[in-house]
Order: sequence, then structure tokens, then C-alpha cells
Amino acid sequence: MSDLGQKLKEARLARGMTLDDVQELTKIRTRYLEAIEAGDYKVLPGSFYVRAFIKTYAEAVGIDPDELLTEHRQHVPDPAPEPTMEPVLQKRRSTRAAERNSKWLSTTLMWSFAVLILVVIYMYFSVWGKSDEIANNDQPDPTRVTNNSEVGSGNSGNGANNDTNSNPGNNAGTDTPVDPGDTGTDNAGSSNNQGGNNSTEQGSIIVAQDGKEGSTTKFIVQAPANAQVPVVITASGRSWVEVRKGDKSGEKLFYDTMESGDVLNYDLGAEGLFIKSGASPNTVITVAEQVVEDGKTTSRIQLNLGEVPDSEGNEENGANSTTNTTGE
Repeated sequence: MSDLGQKLKEARLARGMTLDDVQELTKIRTRYLEAIEAGDYKVLPGSFYVRAFIKTYAEAVGIDPDELLTEHRQHVPDPAPEPTMEPVLQKRRSTRAAERNSKWLSTTLMWSFAVLILVVIYMYFSVWGKSDEIANNDQPDPTRVTNNSEVGSGNSGNGANNDTNSNPGNNAGTDTPVDPGDTGTDNAGSSNNQGGNNSTEQGSIIVAQDGKEGSTTKFIVQAPANAQVPVVITASGRSWVEVRKGDKSGEKLFYDTMESGDVLNYDLGAEGLFIKSGASPNTVITVAEQVVEDGKTTSRIQLNLGEVPDSEGNEENGANSTTNTTGE
């Protein structure tokens, strides 16, 4: 391993980054990064790319590329001179031809779009409009003709049904009168108890592991509607941290090194949150004050809102509460 490659590798490890992290940041293949660290520049596609790749690698790990190349210039090959002569005439001709083709294509697309609009308008008024009119004319009148005797008998029947359905508990209470005051008190008490249980359930946030996808550990977070779900990342030492909206290929929210005492705060939304920590022992990730971890040195955690399936114990409790209500 060359001195230049050793210096780049040490800077990378100090930031808690892997070669895959540097590849994702610089878009340079991993085998080229390994060759730079080993000082094997023959693997790279050309001498011109050697200096360019070293500069990009150095910037990614926080080293001044110009100072690095100046210090190790005797070990870095000089770039080959590039040809400066170009066929100017041929370039102008190709440019003019491309301009003519683009103008012709834009004109063709414009006229095609106009013709398409006219066809759609014609079809709407000539075909679809007539079909809608025919369908409306063929539809029968839904109004029913009734006589007075049917109306009277129907109302009396409905009245009987309404009397029966409005108070289904009167059949049981015919022999023994019920005190209206006592009934109102019991109903109000049961309503208050139900309201208290609902508010407790809606105010809780549940976090549960939801399997794995490759090297990523997924967690599902169940929260009440419109409730904020705080996600806090606290550093107790140096660690490279990456936070993205959605999944691991989503929008970058944070992509840098965290030092001891640094804190990041986010709200978990419907699109989810992806968190990667290059040194897991130096970072603590909490969701609604609940710690989530995957037990790895480099953590990859995916957080998504959803519904946590009820456990067997919860189902039994729900069944008991239903039985007690029926008995009451």
C-alpha cells in the first residue's frame, strides 16, 4: 500500500465510512477505490483518471486534494496530453443538421398534438354525446304511483315498526318498571369509560420490528391520526450518519459526520425515514422516546408508519372485554 493510499484509507476510517459509502458519494467504482488505496494505478482506465479519481476521493473524506497530490507527486503519473485539434467544419455541419432535425421534430409534434385534440373533440360530440342522450331517454321513470289506501296502510305499518325498533328493551321491561334516572346514570358512566379507553389507545405510539430487507432492518410505527412522531438521533462519539426521506434511495436530509453531543431531530411522515450509522455504538436512535437498534456495527434502519398486528394477549383481552360488556 502506498503512502497516499494509506492516508486516504485512514481518513475514510476516521469518518466511519466504508468503500461502498465512498462509491455512493463519488460515483467511483469500488475496485478503483481499492486500487488507489493499494497504489495500483494500472487498474484505472488511464493516467488522466488517476489524478481526477484521487482528487474526488480526497474531497469525499475531507482531505485537501491539491496538497495531497503535491506531497505525493512523485508517485502519481502525469496525465497524458489531450488532442487539441478538432474537425471544426464537420462539427458545424453536424450542429446545423441537428438544429434542422430538432425544428422538424418540434413542428411535427405540434401539428400531431393539434390533430389529436380535434379528433378527441369530434368523438366527444358525435359519438359519446349521442350515447349519453340515448341512455338517458331509455331510462324508466323511477317514480312509483300509489293510492291513498296504500299510503295509509304503509304509514301505520311503519309506525308500528318504529315503535318496536325505537325501544327494543321494552319487551324485557314490561313486567318490571325501570327507573329512568337510574338508567341515565348507568349509560352515562359506561359512555365515559369507553371514552377514556379510546383516548388512551389513540395517545399511544407503538414501535415494532417488521423484518429485514437485505442489510436493512425495518421497523413499523403505529401512531394515532395526525399525531407527530419524533425521531431523535444522538451522538455519543464520532460517527458517519446518513438520513434520507423515504427509503435508502430517497432525498438526502443529512449526510455528514456527527461528533459527541450532536443531536438531529425529525418528524416521521407517511413517506418513511431511512437512517444509516457508520458507528452504531456511538449513536442512539429513538422513535417517540423508544430506542430502535439492529445490533450491528453499521446500522441500516428503515422506519415506516403503519399498523402493528395485535399480539395474542391483546386479542384475548379484547375478547374478555366483549364478553363482560355482553354480560352487563
